[in-house]
Amino acid sequence: MKVVMLAPANVIHTQRWVEGLCERGLELVLVTQHDSGAWRAPPRARVVRLPHGGVPGYFRNVPVLRRLLVTERADLLNVHYASGYGTTAALSGFRPWMLSVWGSDVYDFPYESRLKGWWLRRNLRQADLIGSTSEAMAQQVKALVPTGTRIVVTPFGIDTQRFAPMPQLHDGLVIGTVKKLEAKYGVDVLIRAFAQLCSCMGDLVSLRLELVGEGDQRAELESLAVELGVADKVLFAGAVPHHDVPGWLNRFDIYVAVSRLDSESFGVAVLEASACELPVVVSDAGGLPEVVADRETGIVVPRENVGALTDALEVLITQEPLRRQYGKAGRVRVQDRYEWRSSVERMIECFSMLRAQYHVQQRRTS
Repeated sequence: MKVVMLAPANVIHTQRWVEGLCERGLELVLVTQHDSGAWRAPPRARVVRLPHGGVPGYFRNVPVLRRLLVTERADLLNVHYASGYGTTAALSGFRPWMLSVWGSDVYDFPYESRLKGWWLRRNLRQADLIGSTSEAMAQQVKALVPTGTRIVVTPFGIDTQRFAPMPQLHDGLVIGTVKKLEAKYGVDVLIRAFAQLCSCMGDLVSLRLELVGEGDQRAELESLAVELGVADKVLFAGAVPHHDVPGWLNRFDIYVAVSRLDSESFGVAVLEASACELPVVVSDAGGLPEVVADRETGIVVPRENVGALTDALEVLITQEPLRRQYGKAGRVRVQDRYEWRSSVERMIECFSMLRAQYHVQQRRTS
């Protein structure tokens, strides 16, 4: 099967889908407006850079995509992100195509204006099949287009050989997260809860907070740590390559993800932490509660609630056996439900199903 994928080449999720699908024998052409940077596609894949960029590019690249799809004799078009690349695909008129939604494209974009809402719904209706990484986001798509839309859940899986427990010896207890330093992800809530913990438990245990990621809020968050008197206990590690993430996760004793917006549609980083046998604390935003079994692999707290987060962390800090119990159960859950190979197989099944059903429809109408 030859698949043309229309997606941002600079995003790790795109890169991993390309690598995983090619490992399973698919011939794949990645078509993109974005620079892939240092990443190199596997031998069975080819990257085609579209000539036009930015928002206008999603319209101006339509004729280029049409010609390429004919030239490549593609069996199927897989499009990632419903707003930008979804627009290019919808206007191309190619069939069949599967649209993989990501999060902000269906949670935020359609509510920014009436025009954007109308356009996003149009793109969703044009797709022959919609893939969602979570049940929560699938429900959001159904809310946008209640009828006539076929939706399948295609989780973004975890390589549990790479993301595995490798305990590192260190003094005290480390709470950590791997997230962009942006308002959406509630890192300020985490810093405030950490400061409360230091205030009430400082004499009982040596606590550290490690924030892995970069973003627009960094200076603001650094100032907050100073204001709360915990700057000497908070490490701002900056952005790290994805292949270094397992090492950072294994520095932590507890992982936290307390996003405040529902566009946190799945929680890949949470599953990576669980695969490393870390107990996790997450907010009730978007798809985060879906990847955590509350009081089995971690604790779910209300978003924006510093007190609830502080209480949950205090429970895990003071109960080491519970931390180990949640961590081990978390890894088992990832292996059972979110193993990377199973996710790739699921995506290929969707491709095959869509292609077969499209050919049946073609025969009926011919």
